[in-house]
Amino acid sequence: MPFARYVEPGRVALVANGSLKGKLVSIVDVIDQTRVLVDGPGSGVARQKIRLNQLHLTKFRLSYPFTAPTRVVRKAWTDAKLNEKWDASQWAQKLANKQKRAQMTDYDRFKLTAARVKRNRARTAVFKSLKTKAARTGAFGKRNVPKSAERKPRTKKAPSAKPAKK
Repeated sequence: MPFARYVEPGRVALVANGSLKGKLVSIVDVIDQTRVLVDGPGSGVARQKIRLNQLHLTKFRLSYPFTAPTRVVRKAWTDAKLNEKWDASQWAQKLANKQKRAQMTDYDRFKLTAARVKRNRARTAVFKSLKTKAARTGAFGKRNVPKSAERKPRTKKAPSAKPAKK
């Protein structure tokens, strides 16, 4: 199946830009090919029309009738525990981490770099110790190729008759 997220009543979307950027809304009705009617009672968004190119469709879908009033959308939103599901999703966590990084000071970035250096040194030391331990036991770096019974002796090739250089 090529698409898993359709523009349909009940589909939850994330507003990508504008004054509502980062807020969750639910599609209530499709106006035309480019606009939809949305409502976000759980995120503080009033019912309004919005362009589809301002929305990112999520995997979440609420179940309510076509052109349902705000109170029905609110009930479906709370029954589905949409805010908790969204906060637990990887998408929301990535957005939260991006926001944290944007608010970091120079000192915070320095501390992060120092912590990474410390972690990488510890990781390298453990890796090297495991590598040497495995090399001693013969389990690392050797091919498990069975030895052949006999090997042909190498013979030297006869020198070819080349003309002497002048």
